[in-house]
Amino acid sequence: MSVQRNPKDSMKSTWRTMDRSHWTFFHWLYEIFDIHPTLLNKDIPVHPKTDKVPYLPERDQHRWVLMHAFLPIAIHHLYTSYTGRNFTKLGAIVFYSLAFKLIAIHELHVLRRIGHKIGFLDGDVHDRDGVPDVSVRKVAESLLSTSTFRPVFTVFLAYRTSHAPSSISWYWLPLEIGLYGIVLDFWFYWYHRLMHEVGGLWKYHRTHHLTKHPNPLLTLYADLEQEIFDIAGIPVMTYFSLKLMGLPMGFYEWWVCHMYVVWAELAGHSGLRLVAIPPNTLSWMLRLFNAELIIEDHDLHHRFGWKKSGNYGKQTRLWDRLFGTCRDRVECGLDNIDYENTVSLPWI
Repeated sequence: MSVQRNPKDSMKSTWRTMDRSHWTFFHWLYEIFDIHPTLLNKDIPVHPKTDKVPYLPERDQHRWVLMHAFLPIAIHHLYTSYTGRNFTKLGAIVFYSLAFKLIAIHELHVLRRIGHKIGFLDGDVHDRDGVPDVSVRKVAESLLSTSTFRPVFTVFLAYRTSHAPSSISWYWLPLEIGLYGIVLDFWFYWYHRLMHEVGGLWKYHRTHHLTKHPNPLLTLYADLEQEIFDIAGIPVMTYFSLKLMGLPMGFYEWWVCHMYVVWAELAGHSGLRLVAIPPNTLSWMLRLFNAELIIEDHDLHHRFGWKKSGNYGKQTRLWDRLFGTCRDRVECGLDNIDYENTVSLPWI
């Protein structure tokens, strides 16, 4: 007897070509902000898996993330210098929530431009999944929730009106950036792995795995329980872990750390046929353990189900390497990477 599939599990995505008179407010959000992961009227290169894979230098990613992270801080600094007063907590929430959204939208545009230039992993087998017809609202709400509540928690826990942007701990910042990604990934690894290996927890994660070929908009496509942990639980646990280590983790440093995480999360779900390591100031250490994550690692994770996924990390491969849950790469093996063919990172 055939098993009836829940209609809410459908990944069919046809709404972009349907009559727009049937669109809701949420459909128009994607269109107005132009955050579609691909363009319907532009070709996407398709490569056999044996074609060499281009490389995106880590230094270019550092420059992109740092420029976008410090632009809001610089604007904030100009405001405090000109007015002689700092943002209130409410003002900081509004300002940094807006900045978070604008930076994420810009990254989505950048990832799409690269995708149309170089193509996607497993592209000779399957197109990238779109935003499902049945989940247009749910995906939009997850994006809005992340870009709102992460800054809210950051302001609530770390923002002090007595500390202007000039108070940033420049001495500690490089170490905080590096450790934040590694420690966050420790908490994420175990929470993520347990959801795969414990039957009673898989039900909270299965929605996220409906996509086998994700796009950046589906980064937080999940049930409410997982969204709460992804948006607030794991970052807050990481913040307090670093505080217990004795690091200052002021508001402005935590903001910069968030920007590194956002870059890695969206790029990690992009499926770009590209060797790109999430930028980290401690990458030299990760290389000693062969523990640098690339886009294909998380892409392969999505192609497998409950207890077969592996590759549970999302910022590094360190914990997968230490606990034996790495999957073999298919297109991005060492002998298939073209380090001479570097991809430029668009700034606009």
